[in-house]
Amino acid sequence: MEFGVGSIVEGKVTGITKFGAFVSLPGGKSGLVHISEIAYSYVSEVSEFLQEGQEVKVKVIGIDESNRINLSIKKAAEPPVKQAGAGANTGRAPRPYNNNTGASRGGNFAPRPAASKAPMDFEDRLKQFMQSSDSKLSELRYIEKKGSSRRGGRR
Repeated sequence: MEFGVGSIVEGKVTGITKFGAFVSLPGGKSGLVHISEIAYSYVSEVSEFLQEGQEVKVKVIGIDESNRINLSIKKAAEPPVKQAGAGANTGRAPRPYNNNTGASRGGNFAPRPAASKAPMDFEDRLKQFMQSSDSKLSELRYIEKKGSSRRGGRR
C-alpha cells in the first residue's frame, strides 16, 4: 500500500523510546511518532499514553530523503475543544493603559499584534526539523553504541 504525506492509516505500536514510538504500518513499512505528536497535552513519558501492541490511527506528516516516515497521532484526530475560561481570560481585570505613552502600566510594551499565518508555517517547519534531528541523533547514537561494542567496550 502506498501512502503519502497527509494520509491517515491504522498501525500498531512496535516500540517505545524516550523520544517517541515506532509504529508498524500497512505494506511492511514503519514510522516514528515523535513525543510532541502523541497528544495535544504535554507528554513527559511516552509509556503513559501508548503501549507496545496498541492499535493507533496515525497521520503521515513527513517523509524525508531517507524514506523515514514521520507520523502524528494527534493530527489524525480532531483537536480537543477548549473549555470556556481557559487561555487568555484569567478572570482578572485588564491592566489600564498609560494615557501618555499608550503602554500598559508597568512597562513599555505595546499590545501583541494578531498572529499571522507565517509563524505557523515556521513552527511546522521547526517541528519537522526537530523530529528529523532527533531521529538522526538516535541513529548516530545507535551506530556509535554498536561500533563501540565491536571494539571491545567504551573508550
